[in-house]
Amino acid sequence: MSQTSPTVPDISVVVPAYNEAGNVVPLAREIAAALAGRNFEIIFVDDCSGDTTRQELADAKGELPMLRVISHRHNSGQSRSIRTGVMNARGAIVCTLDGDGQNPPADLPVLIDALMRPDAPQDLALVGGDRTANRQDSAWKKFASRLGNGIRKRMLGDNCNDTGCGLKAFRRAAYLELPFFDHQHRFIPALMIREGYTCEFRPVTHRPRAHGQSKYTNFGRLFASLTDMMGMMWLNSRARNPRGSDEF
Repeated sequence: MSQTSPTVPDISVVVPAYNEAGNVVPLAREIAAALAGRNFEIIFVDDCSGDTTRQELADAKGELPMLRVISHRHNSGQSRSIRTGVMNARGAIVCTLDGDGQNPPADLPVLIDALMRPDAPQDLALVGGDRTANRQDSAWKKFASRLGNGIRKRMLGDNCNDTGCGLKAFRRAAYLELPFFDHQHRFIPALMIREGYTCEFRPVTHRPRAHGQSKYTNFGRLFASLTDMMGMMWLNSRARNPRGSDEF
């Protein structure tokens, strides 16, 4: 289906991408294969890349009619790219994964089916991936991730072992209730819980990057995480949850 298709998809897959030439089109093909038989769209958000990412995606639209490509006019970061994708998504269920290809799309059905299962808790709004057992990164990067995740989990109580995993499935309406800020994508489970929703997690696979290089450094991520953590703690301290509402 194309952007102008009259059929409204059930699922929107949102992929933020910045300078991911060589990765994006194979990834789009894998997403389409993983969700074959379902009613879905794929939205790549190009964050003003300086390489051929946008052109590669534009050229692939003829091959993949469910593919939509949205391009930022200015580089705005991963969280803003995800938000742009969700704001433009038409599906009630949104899935995210990273544009570097390290999150195998074959894991998407696991998260979607867990979120949409008939016996799911009524307030279940997010099922996230957990790469802990299968992460394919350097020992130093894995150590820094474990440290940061451990601190965040203890301070925020979000019960999430791997908040940096790009693989997530969530209800679009719930996401749109969340306050937005830069680096928000690392705190989506905590923000969902703040709004009174339940989050679950499932083991997912992980693989090495095929092209390009990471846009993050361990020290840069650590500094941002510490300042964001203080902001999240303030947000949690100011939360007021009515636990639902009724109209009479």
